[in-house]
This record gives sequence, C-alpha cells and structure tokens, in this order.
Amino acid sequence: MAFLTRYEDDTRRPSVGSALKDAAVRAVAPSLLLFAGIVGIGLLLAGPLKSVGSSEESVNRDLAAGRTPTWDSVTMVWSHIGNTEYVIGVAVLVALIVWWRTKQWWYAVVPVLAITLQATIFVIAAAIVGRARPEVSHLDPAPPTSSYPSGHQGASTALYLSLVLMASRITHPVLRTVVTVLCGIAPFLVAYARLYRGMHHPSDVAMGAVNGILSALLAWGYLRRERPSGQTRA
Repeated sequence: MAFLTRYEDDTRRPSVGSALKDAAVRAVAPSLLLFAGIVGIGLLLAGPLKSVGSSEESVNRDLAAGRTPTWDSVTMVWSHIGNTEYVIGVAVLVALIVWWRTKQWWYAVVPVLAITLQATIFVIAAAIVGRARPEVSHLDPAPPTSSYPSGHQGASTALYLSLVLMASRITHPVLRTVVTVLCGIAPFLVAYARLYRGMHHPSDVAMGAVNGILSALLAWGYLRRERPSGQTRA
C-alpha cells in the first residue's frame, strides 16, 4: 500500500479503541525516540558544542543588520502563522471541515495528532535543554520556553506538512495545486521570520523542522490500514 494513498486504499471505519491503540503503538511510542534525539542534540548544543551557537549568531546578526520597517511587518505576519494559537485553530478547523466532508473522523484527526506530538516533544525538550536565545534584539516577545527547538517552526511544519499530505485527496487539480504550494512554502516563511526577528539560532529552526516533519509523518501513518485485498497491513 502506498503511504500517500493509505486512507483512500482502505476507508474502513476503525473503533475508537483500536484507533487509540494504533496511535499509541505507531505514533506515540516512536515519538519517544524522536524526543530523545532532539534532547540529545540540544544538550550538546547547549553544552559541549556551545561554541556552535556563537558562530551561528552571525546569521542572526546579518539579518538584524538588514532589517527594514517593511520586512519587519512582513516577517511579523509570517511569524504569526507559526503561533500556537493560530496553528491549533487551523488544525481544529481543518479537522472539522474534513470530518464534515469525508465522514472519516479517523482521517480528519491527522493534523491535530501531528501538532499534538510536535508540541509535546517541543515543550519538554525546551524545558530540559534551556538554550538561550540569540544575542540580538528580539522583535517578538520571548516566550517562557527556551530557544531550542523552535516551537513556531515545529508547529508550522507539522501542521502544513499534514495539510500537504491531505491535499493529495483533493480532486480538483487547480485547488489541489494551490493548497499544496501554499502549505508547502508556509514553514519556510516561518523559518526565515524567526531568524530575521532574532528569536532562534539556525539550528533551533532546523531541529524544529525535523520535529515537525517526523511528527506529521507519524501522525499520517498512525492508523493501520490494509490493502484492498485485506492481506497486508500498512
């Protein structure tokens, strides 16, 4: 069964109990390995490899030196599309619309599961690592969490990659292309904005993206699906 078409190839309704069990085994359990990897790299960056952060800040300083009122305003919007409130709102709205259109709640919950996995990993990892933010002026209020990994980047990547995967089921070719392109570029806009606005080191953004990508893929594959023949599970 193709990973991308798994929800089209098998449209059977699972029970809530079996879906929760699959989520625990196929999404939550593997996310523990992702969490361990992110924390391990973060502790290295905040400890033995702390000098890496100092060298990375040249990127932040260069971007800060080139700030203009226009780009300050543009990047403020780009940064906002990675805000927790915005991401949660979009994920819930999309889930409700998809549920209404497809009548498949087990499919509609994918973006919500993706951002939940990402957020859980991010919050705990940030508390453990405690990396300081770049030493440049910050254009956004600094959240109480540390700089690593980027929560904005992780949240936007998890959400919009989930929507890119879901967009593959849109039958209208123009609409499918528009949704795919817009959702595909959104995480890159967030990444640039967070660096430009002095909120994260490049490695914070990179690991936030890794967190978001893998969380989205785990969420997409959380439910066991079968081939039409019913012989092989995926």
